[in-house]
Amino acid sequence: MPFKPKVRVIRRIADVQATAWNALTDGRYPYLRHEFLSALEQHGCLGHSVGWLPHHLLLEDADKRLIAASPLYIKLNSFGEFVFDGSWANAYQQAGLEYYPKLAVAAPFTPATGPRLLIAPEARSDDLYAQLIDATVDVGQALGVSSVHWLFAEDRALLESQHLLKRSGYQFHWHNHDYQSFDDFLADLSSKRRKQIRKERRDVAAAGVTLERIPGDQVDARLWKTFYSLYRSTFAKHGNYPALTLGFFQEIATTMGEQVLLVIASRRMRPVAGAFFLAGPDTLYGRYWGSFEEVPALHFEACYYQGLDYCIENGLQRFEPGAQGEHKISRGFLPTWTYSMHWIADLRFRSAIARFLAEEFREVQSSMIELNEHSPFKEPGPC
Repeated sequence: MPFKPKVRVIRRIADVQATAWNALTDGRYPYLRHEFLSALEQHGCLGHSVGWLPHHLLLEDADKRLIAASPLYIKLNSFGEFVFDGSWANAYQQAGLEYYPKLAVAAPFTPATGPRLLIAPEARSDDLYAQLIDATVDVGQALGVSSVHWLFAEDRALLESQHLLKRSGYQFHWHNHDYQSFDDFLADLSSKRRKQIRKERRDVAAAGVTLERIPGDQVDARLWKTFYSLYRSTFAKHGNYPALTLGFFQEIATTMGEQVLLVIASRRMRPVAGAFFLAGPDTLYGRYWGSFEEVPALHFEACYYQGLDYCIENGLQRFEPGAQGEHKISRGFLPTWTYSMHWIADLRFRSAIARFLAEEFREVQSSMIELNEHSPFKEPGPC
């Protein structure tokens, strides 16, 4: 008879030990670390105002040791998910049903790929993966939510589940082909794209802008305040809500600063722009950018080229610069499949959404083929 772990739900990630939680992923995914998720909760980034309510799922063995978990949230809207289901919510509303609340297994405001079923290495088995999926659905049923969503998931157990609906999408990722320098990377590009990137980098230098990459634990309090002002001003400029707080940035700089990277662009010794990254052992994750001035090509330099330099210098194999942005293709970021998995409580809507996803998949597949035709590399990347 399969072992049945104890299922527990916690409303604060502080209610589980950081070492036990982090051991589930070996600290490979900075945005899944206890410190990152805790900082979101402790510094006013979550709650009813933004529609993210922590409801983390734990599986424990007979000795009450944590063996599996998922970062789980009750969602009151779809803000900060980057897997867009507004049409589903509208269909529910038109049918006189409530789409919210729902459950999401994700890192808030972080469209980065990775595991969503966090299981201790020594405990990993097909059976335990299945139990964690089932336990999440059970929580959803007990709460009476419309649906459960595992966002940007890479878990084989999820992707191969016959009981869940798979939604396909794409982002633009860069892969390191053993480059020893930025020029090695450029040598793989077509002449046109190579010249474009070199010109953009020259334009930034000609504008009198210098850039510095600073590990998070070496950023002082004054500079964090400056970066936060950059972040807020750019969000406001585009009419977006800046969900993260200064306290959040300062907290993770203290608790996991070795996995935080800040790029600061300055002119005449004054910061004019900045970019925020998280670094795993083999992947760089680009997240936030802000600027006080409009400098041609500075966004590309701070958010992409500095990240590529960092990956090459430190041997990181992949760079995920964030969601969307076809302009990334010409700069070496190729379209890459992403997936989310969905459990829909209402059988009628489950069938309707399944049909929608089948049609959407064909559209995404067609887009992927077309986008790959614009690869900047001498040899087109695989679809």
